[in-house]
Amino acid sequence: MTFFLVIFAWTLAWVGYNILASKVPSLHWQAFDPFPAFVAYLLISNVIQISLMPLLMVGQNMQGRHSEARAEADFLVNQKAFADTEAILKHLEALDARLLELVESNQQILHHLMEGADGAEPPSSPVSSG
Repeated sequence: MTFFLVIFAWTLAWVGYNILASKVPSLHWQAFDPFPAFVAYLLISNVIQISLMPLLMVGQNMQGRHSEARAEADFLVNQKAFADTEAILKHLEALDARLLELVESNQQILHHLMEGADGAEPPSSPVSSG
């Protein structure tokens, strides 16, 4: 951000000085880059841009490599989470099968008890005297 502020201030100073020197003769300033064209300013700013372009490209390549590394790490974490989820799902399926076996066993026991109770007298209920 500081770099952009410096460039902005430099541009304002350059353009401001050359406009005032070109348009206000009473200041007795000599314009070194006359007003409408600013040829020297354009040349200098283009040289700065050309100089900084390789730095920007290197920075973008580095960011791309970091992004790829983060994506690879995320993929590995997601793979592990998927494997853990699969293990939990298999465990739940095993528990479900075991519960179904227990329910069947309980139903058989209940059915066996009901068959044995058909021949016996029902238990007498206590009568409360009131």
